[in-house]
Amino acid sequence: MKNNEIRELSTDEIIKKIESDKEELFNLRFSQATGSLESPSRIKELRKEVARMKTILRERELKED
Repeated sequence: MKNNEIRELSTDEIIKKIESDKEELFNLRFSQATGSLESPSRIKELRKEVARMKTILRERELKED
């Protein structure tokens, strides 16, 4: 998901997306620990996507003040 796509989402949608991505990230880490992870690059992608969304949320918070 690109920055422009994230910016088009509402704040509530971004928060829900962060929660679902964190859950997927947890499951991927669990799979990695058991040795059944097929796509290790997905962990890196999810971490960056969550960081992007958190950054955009923070920008919105600062803009409101």
